[in-house]
Amino acid sequence: MIESKVVWTDNDRFIGQALSGHAMVVDTGKEKTASSPPELVLIALCGCTGSDVVSILRKKREPFTSVEVIAKGERSPTPPTVFTEIKVLYRIGGKVTHKAVEDAVHLSETKYCSVSAMLAKTAKITYEIEYLG
Repeated sequence: MIESKVVWTDNDRFIGQALSGHAMVVDTGKEKTASSPPELVLIALCGCTGSDVVSILRKKREPFTSVEVIAKGERSPTPPTVFTEIKVLYRIGGKVTHKAVEDAVHLSETKYCSVSAMLAKTAKITYEIEYLG
């Protein structure tokens, strides 16, 4: 089981912590002194799918030198303001074969990434790959 909590500190800020013991500041207000909860959801998506892609490329012995995952989300204009559309961009560096990267992204999207699976319930998720050489 995964467990996390937040403790209010001041204004619209909280300290969030999971059972792993790692803590972070979360800002739910307009000050933006830390990431907001929706931003953290997109970070979670990037981390989840990025980890899958790296793992798959390692297993395929692809000579990647960098992996960057960027997610941009559109939200519903009315509450609850769930994500309705998310664009995920993978920037892959190294002399990798395009098919291996495409397969890794596809496997993450359709089989392994639990965050993507959850978000796909409300959002259309599209993917793009950019090769850095």
